[in-house]
Amino acid sequence: MVEVSNEHIEQYRDDGYTIARQMFSPEEVAFYRDHYMAMRAEGPKPGDYGAHTYIGDDPLYQFPRLINMHHWDDHTMRWMLSERFKMFLTGLLGREPYASQTMLYFKPPKSRGQALHQDNWYLRVSPGSCVGAWLALDDCDEANGCLQLVPGSNKWPLLCSVEADSTQSFTNNTVPLPQGAVVKPMIMRAGDVLFFHGSVVHGSPPNTTSDRFRRALIGHYVDGDVKQVWKFYSPAHRFDGSLVEIDEAPEGGLCGTWVTKNGEQVVEMAGQLNSANKSLE
Repeated sequence: MVEVSNEHIEQYRDDGYTIARQMFSPEEVAFYRDHYMAMRAEGPKPGDYGAHTYIGDDPLYQFPRLINMHHWDDHTMRWMLSERFKMFLTGLLGREPYASQTMLYFKPPKSRGQALHQDNWYLRVSPGSCVGAWLALDDCDEANGCLQLVPGSNKWPLLCSVEADSTQSFTNNTVPLPQGAVVKPMIMRAGDVLFFHGSVVHGSPPNTTSDRFRRALIGHYVDGDVKQVWKFYSPAHRFDGSLVEIDEAPEGGLCGTWVTKNGEQVVEMAGQLNSANKSLE
């Protein structure tokens, strides 16, 4: 079992993310990859979703994302509540979180990516934030659309969204970056797990390959002292499998925009969040 280290904790605290290398074995990865490909081949599932905007013969409509599989698939539930996640996340956060969502992204060849966004724009966790656990089921690089993120953006508030380029992204909203911000590709091997804070700005470019998927199994977790969350993500689960009801987060709220003051770019909390939808990566 890959254990959380001081280096993991420090990187998560400072940069908002860390990677647990080879947390899952090649045999486990192969099982999950085959399991979800077979599930997808069975036909429609609850919550199937391809894209907000249809572009030609979009591969995302042939391989729509699976969502909240733990509601009806025992393998997903056991994965989400696995002891290795309990121990690692508790080490990162200092207390045991709750599990609130699962997803499987297939990202087939020639499919669009997802524009830069913050996960807590969707979950609206308060107080605290959410954490993504992103298991690579394929080797990931820039060619097949690996996840990319802005280190240190965990310290930013929720940013006001603007319209995204729908030729590159299957979602239609994104967040602008300040001048000089660095977007770092997460180069990962199948079996690696990326953990990242809910305020971290992240997304992915299109899969430009002709023969490589970029499949990822994802869990979202919320801080153990959470009081409110967007209604789509409740009830959540404790790691013993029991349910915990969380109050519904209200509509709206403040969001930030980048402004220049005294020659520096700072966030001004002057905007209003619009309603969260259900598309994360």
